[in-house]
Amino acid sequence: MYYTKFNTRFCKVILAGDEKGLAYLHLNTGEGSRQFEIQESWEFNPDFFEDIKLQIVEYLDGKRKTFNVALNATGTEYQKKVWAKLCDIPYGSLVSYKDIAKKMGNSKASRAVGAANGKNPIPLIIPCHRVVGTNGNLTGFAHGLNIKEKLIALEKGATHKSFNPMRRTMFAVIFEVKLREAGKEKYFNLKTRKSKFIGDKSL
Repeated sequence: MYYTKFNTRFCKVILAGDEKGLAYLHLNTGEGSRQFEIQESWEFNPDFFEDIKLQIVEYLDGKRKTFNVALNATGTEYQKKVWAKLCDIPYGSLVSYKDIAKKMGNSKASRAVGAANGKNPIPLIIPCHRVVGTNGNLTGFAHGLNIKEKLIALEKGATHKSFNPMRRTMFAVIFEVKLREAGKEKYFNLKTRKSKFIGDKSL
């Protein structure tokens, strides 16, 4: 197993993996419940991760929306199925744990989905930060709620100081989802905190 570590505008990042794919991505924020240790048997090899590092830096700089990385995440079959559903969440969108549970075939399994979310070994690339509570609360994040809020703000194209997803993001998402189902388009303006139909110049 190889590993590397590097600084970004949000926090230090640690990567570990081998020829089979990326196995771990740790956001070293100093917050949250996630504990991560570099094993003595791992080999420090920055060159091996050069392309992945570039993609991560571009994403955190707001210059990339998708990743092209081979993954080799370790987990139970259920966890892997949940992580696969997370990868279907588009950039800049949020869903609830209940939404994922429904897609898994059991709308009452929100807690199981949340537990699998918390075990995700490759955040950012498997975007568990795009999952929030049904009421819009950020709820948990293994690397701390502060960076989860920043990542959501990054994808929404807003500055961290002017954007509070606990108060506003889920409102926008609920209306976006309902309107998409009705075949209409609508978006949420983060500056004015108002929503409008595409083509409406009244706001």
